[in-house]
Amino acid sequence: MDVRTRRRPPALPLSLALAVALALSACGNNEAPEAPAIPPTELAAIETPPPAYPPEAECDSEGGTTVLRVTIERDGEPAQVNQVQSSGNDALDRAALEAVRGWKFRAATRNGNPVSHTITVPVPFPPVLEKPTRCFAPDAQR
Repeated sequence: MDVRTRRRPPALPLSLALAVALALSACGNNEAPEAPAIPPTELAAIETPPPAYPPEAECDSEGGTTVLRVTIERDGEPAQVNQVQSSGNDALDRAALEAVRGWKFRAATRNGNPVSHTITVPVPFPPVLEKPTRCFAPDAQR
């Protein structure tokens, strides 16, 4: 056969050639493929009932906001509850601390695993506009 009449094989499309080259380059690679990343989830409140209004503060129409720093552990329980700012009333502050210690959360996750998380929580006590009738009883316990 004459060299001049010899035909060249048809050229591969560029995208197919690149795909073949990539596949061949991975043949000697013994590394395990990277596991897909699991998206993080944020901390979520599940059970956060408001604190009981202390009777003495309620009868005196006292209000305010207690600000707490709360560390939520991986099990969703508040592990540390510390007062950051007072409402100006010790009874309201104690009620806020007691209530938040009993709250329940769904822990935040990172890469599928629960993690502890610290948040700042304002606990408002709006002033009572209409006092309960017990506040007017002569022997009312305050």
